[in-house]
Amino acid sequence: MTSTVPVPHGLPTERDAGPFDPPRAITRLREARPVSPLVFPSGHQGWLVTGYEAVRRVMSDTRFSSRQDLGIVHALDESPDLPAQTEPSPQIPGLFIAMDPPDHTRLRRKLTGAFTVKRMKQLEDHIIEIVERQLDEMTRLTPPVDLVREFALPVPSLVICELLGVPYEDRATFQVNSAKFLVRNPVLEEKMAAYGAMTTYLAGLVMSKRAEPSEDILSDLARDEDLSIEELTGIAFLLLLAGHETTSNMLALGTFALLEHPEQLADLRANPDLAPEAVEELMRYLSVADIFYRYATEDIELAGETIAKGSTVVVSLLAANHDPQRFDNPDTLDIHRKARGHLSFGHGVHACLGQQLARIEMRAGFEALTRRFPTLTLAVPAAEVPLRTDMNIYGVHELPVTWTDANR
Repeated sequence: MTSTVPVPHGLPTERDAGPFDPPRAITRLREARPVSPLVFPSGHQGWLVTGYEAVRRVMSDTRFSSRQDLGIVHALDESPDLPAQTEPSPQIPGLFIAMDPPDHTRLRRKLTGAFTVKRMKQLEDHIIEIVERQLDEMTRLTPPVDLVREFALPVPSLVICELLGVPYEDRATFQVNSAKFLVRNPVLEEKMAAYGAMTTYLAGLVMSKRAEPSEDILSDLARDEDLSIEELTGIAFLLLLAGHETTSNMLALGTFALLEHPEQLADLRANPDLAPEAVEELMRYLSVADIFYRYATEDIELAGETIAKGSTVVVSLLAANHDPQRFDNPDTLDIHRKARGHLSFGHGVHACLGQQLARIEMRAGFEALTRRFPTLTLAVPAAEVPLRTDMNIYGVHELPVTWTDANR
């Protein structure tokens, strides 16, 4: 395939098409060459995959490995001022998102019972209670307020802390450290210090649960003598990070998107039964967890291109979810759309384990927020909402909102 756009050096991240659409350079690249060469800061020539079908193929083909210990997986956030990586990254025990079968299968299987659809449905009423209680607290505040701090972050943090058995009073520490860990283009020492603080805390927690288990997911895992403390710590780190960061950013960014599309918001308020479709569409439209890395373990043909063994392959779920070859008018938010098949929860063996939990939290969150705050509006111009373009999970740093006394 002949490229009609320049080979990108690094990943375009400027949200020049608006806060919700992919960067224009990514859209042009997907249209011209959905599997494109990409030059990394290290000088490595890898690949950027933006087309829907090609992204699905990469995510489902285990020859595109998730492991970072097979070879050098080049990062887009590495600084050209630092020495280039010359050795593969070591495998972190328990971090099964960076593993392939059979290691991935062994660890993920330990968690399947904890995240079944049935078990998540049983939690639904309790999650609704958490949402309503948090909104009760919000009604007592004098607007404007930051929706991230008062609603979008507390709800999933409360839920995941209860599920895992993490003391909620410790949330401030792990939220600060997880934010430092997820910064794009980080200061390496700060990122590693944040990671070390989180894993030290979680190692102590899982050891206490092995000694005195209670009724929570980490205690259930700690009872399994086949899992080492190091593996338990890695699993806890992954679940805690994913369990509050992604859903929190979806609740905040999703609310921002609805406020900027008042006709869609009005439809959801008028028909709360649309909440399941609205959640799927917002997941597709926003794709807050966008960029994932793979390592080619052999020469692989993909969409007419040859991916050489040893290449780093980057996939953009946001670009794939806005592919007009898969979704009609993909840059339009339409909560009536049947958006099933979107890739926001991944695809293949690494599809998000907690996706049913996230769906329940978002359905409950958006339904209750729109019902209880019918006059909710932005308290600042949309252009002043601070976007998380500096983070590896997209969203907003703050969402100042206000409402009239009718909500109180």
